[in-house]
Amino acid sequence: MNLLIINIAGLAVIALIIYWFWIYKPKDVQAKDQDTITIMVEDGVYQPSRISVPADTEISLEFKRKDETPCAEMVIFPELYISESLPINKAKIIKLKKLEKGNYQFHCQMQMYKGELHVE
Repeated sequence: MNLLIINIAGLAVIALIIYWFWIYKPKDVQAKDQDTITIMVEDGVYQPSRISVPADTEISLEFKRKDETPCAEMVIFPELYISESLPINKAKIIKLKKLEKGNYQFHCQMQMYKGELHVE
């Protein structure tokens, strides 16, 4: 009986891991023209992590870092050639010029914190 409970618990943990890393998709936050989106950096995630922006719109992303881990100290937008340091408990604003349609990833230097900017 104990072995059955352990197996069921193990399968539940595996299902949770599969859901969290491969199936779960956070909702998009919609940005409007000349909008500023605040992104919290804490507990191992960017919140929100998916942002939709209309094409040819300038936008400001305000990162607020609460997480003191070394991985959280940078945000990188590889396709945009942006790499910025994020101070703890202070806002860091990154202004983005008008972008072409497409998806632009952003992440920490170890790619543990991940986000996506979707330009439509």
